[in-house]
Amino acid sequence: MSIESPQESEQTVFGNDAEPRPHKRTWLRVIIYVAVIGALGFVGWRIYQNQQAAAATTVKQAAALAGRPVPVQVVPVVQQPMPIFLTALGTVTPYMSVTVKARVSGQLLPVRFTEGQEVRQGETILEIDPKPYQAALDQAKGTLAHDEALLKNAQAEFARYKALFAAGVVSKETMDADEAQVGQYQGAIESDKAGIENAQLQLSWCSIQSPINGRIGLRLVDPGNIITANTTNLVIINQFRPIAVYFTLPENQLPQVLAKLRTDRQMPADAYDKGDVQKLATGQLLTADNSIDTTTGTAKLKAVFSNENEAMFPNQFVNIHLVMEDRPNALVVPSAAIQSGLQGSFVWVVNTGDKGAATASMAPVKIALAQGQMTILDSGVTPGQKIVVDGADRLRTGAQVLVSQARQSGGAPGAVGSGGQGGGHAGAGSGAGQGGQGPGSHQHKEQQ
Repeated sequence: MSIESPQESEQTVFGNDAEPRPHKRTWLRVIIYVAVIGALGFVGWRIYQNQQAAAATTVKQAAALAGRPVPVQVVPVVQQPMPIFLTALGTVTPYMSVTVKARVSGQLLPVRFTEGQEVRQGETILEIDPKPYQAALDQAKGTLAHDEALLKNAQAEFARYKALFAAGVVSKETMDADEAQVGQYQGAIESDKAGIENAQLQLSWCSIQSPINGRIGLRLVDPGNIITANTTNLVIINQFRPIAVYFTLPENQLPQVLAKLRTDRQMPADAYDKGDVQKLATGQLLTADNSIDTTTGTAKLKAVFSNENEAMFPNQFVNIHLVMEDRPNALVVPSAAIQSGLQGSFVWVVNTGDKGAATASMAPVKIALAQGQMTILDSGVTPGQKIVVDGADRLRTGAQVLVSQARQSGGAPGAVGSGGQGGGHAGAGSGAGQGGQGPGSHQHKEQQ
């Protein structure tokens, strides 16, 4: 009988099981890899099948739609008189603006106006407590009366001394001294009269009148406050009718504006709202500033509008159209109809065949001037032709179209501008240059 050691017993029990473990792990990894590869292959196969099905559906849909007309919206080409103008962004400014201040100090009495009301020149709007200035006037009048009494007495004494001197009773020095005293009182009286005039002037300044016709603003000081002369702002009055607009133009456009202003003595100016859509008023260009701003290369100009309906308000931003010329028979199309390609600008023209089917064709055009929603063409279309303004991205030459009339936009009809730095000379028959965006003016297109 032999006794085994514990180490030998452990090797006997576990030695046979430890040998197969690496083989089991390898087979398990192989099985997992195969499963993953199979799953990825299945997912890829499903994606490919879905793509093939989607492509087949797209082809079927394209084939189904190939024979259908393309829906488009059209407008006719219009031939009408069109003004050519320069455009600029301007700021509405009161024709006259006055900040009212008191010329005397004192307590402000209840105001005599309603905020926002119209006032006339010379109308009393504010009043300072006049009692101190009335007392000063009364004192000046009393001083005058006192000096007049002294003068009267001095004149009487001088008359007596003059008679005594003639009789040889008094010396000439005594008579001259009395005569000089009369002159002193006369000078004092003149000074008293000036003091009365000054007191009356100070008293009149207690009543504050409107210096211009205009609309009064919000009061800046409430009644009862003590105000200081020539310091405290009381209220601001702005003249609305007429009203002015200040705007800038690039310096390269200034010569043509001044030349037209010298020739015609006046230049129409139209004011449109901030979006350049609604026309607010029509006025006249008044003048240009006497220098060019070197920092911006622009010149400041001033236009005046009657503003009877008060459609324009101070500090409002407006778009100014300076009319340079009128084209009597301009071909006008919406700017949305103009397309660009490798061969230049073109429009899609809708033609109606013998059987009534409408088809689209490309028509190259020559652009004269463009501004905003309207474009003037020199050639390429004829009046009355229908051109596409919506749906052109789906067209091809000869494609059948389903025509509907486009709704006319509410832009600034009947006017095409040429504003912008570097733009062509307004009034030129075909425009010149590549339009840009200059200081104080809107971006536009000009092509030849």
